[in-house]
Amino acid sequence: MVSAVFHSPLQGLPEPADEGAAGQPRALAAASTAASPAPDAPFKPSFDWRALWLRVVPPVLGLALLVGLWALVSISTASSIPSPQDTLKQAIDVFSDPFYRKGPNDQGVGWNVLSSLQRVALGFGMAAAVGIPAGFMIGRFEFLSRMFNPLISLLRPVSPLAWLPIGLLVFKGANPAAIWTIFICSIWPMIINTAVGVQRVPADYMNVARVLNLSEWKIFTKILFPAVLPYMLTGVRLAVGTAWLVIVAAEMLTGGVGIGFWVWDEWNNLNVRNIIIAIFVIGIVGLVLEFALIKLATAFTYEEVRT
Repeated sequence: MVSAVFHSPLQGLPEPADEGAAGQPRALAAASTAASPAPDAPFKPSFDWRALWLRVVPPVLGLALLVGLWALVSISTASSIPSPQDTLKQAIDVFSDPFYRKGPNDQGVGWNVLSSLQRVALGFGMAAAVGIPAGFMIGRFEFLSRMFNPLISLLRPVSPLAWLPIGLLVFKGANPAAIWTIFICSIWPMIINTAVGVQRVPADYMNVARVLNLSEWKIFTKILFPAVLPYMLTGVRLAVGTAWLVIVAAEMLTGGVGIGFWVWDEWNNLNVRNIIIAIFVIGIVGLVLEFALIKLATAFTYEEVRT
């Protein structure tokens, strides 16, 4: 059966333009509308004042609260705690010449900070050289993990200062003993975080490595190291923070040049203003170290991009 299709003679011709409300064709009305300037968009400031407000004002208020409480405590304790104004004057005097030398035990705050940082760098460097490879080995091989986990669980909670007499006994010197204390307190975060990072590498990656018959060096450089790097940097950050905390206490006990010894020496001289200045110096240096390592960890941390 053949079905016939009939076409209207008007099919294919352009339809007549509809007239608008003013008697003009809609096409002309649309053209005139397009030609007329669009209403102005609402003005949006190019600078985000709210973000600046939230970023700047809360820290300023926190510092103001600290200074206010400090002033109240200094007033209530008569003359025991110096006021913020007196401490600021002393700080200007101290930092006017931070690198003076007047003898082995009388040096500027700059030399004391550099000496402490040098000890931290030595102890932390040795801890990294031992702890990071040990963490890879413990995380990679189950036998080593079962072997060392009890030892780490036993020794990690021990206070770092408890190792200081052992260092004095073995190394026969205050400076090596302080470096040893930094080493022993820095090594645990790096071992634990690195081992956890290795153990959290997806099993599929290791299965592919076995299928391709990759060597241990290839597995380390191509699979383990890129995956474990964020965990490793977290351990490094925690270790540096712990090392900077411990060196102050260790130098109080061992003496010599260092920010911890400077605090103790100023206490012996009953110079409370310099002690408060040292507290702020210790906090600022620790904050700078923490910020630098956070930026380093962020640069090497890659998040999965979701579409």
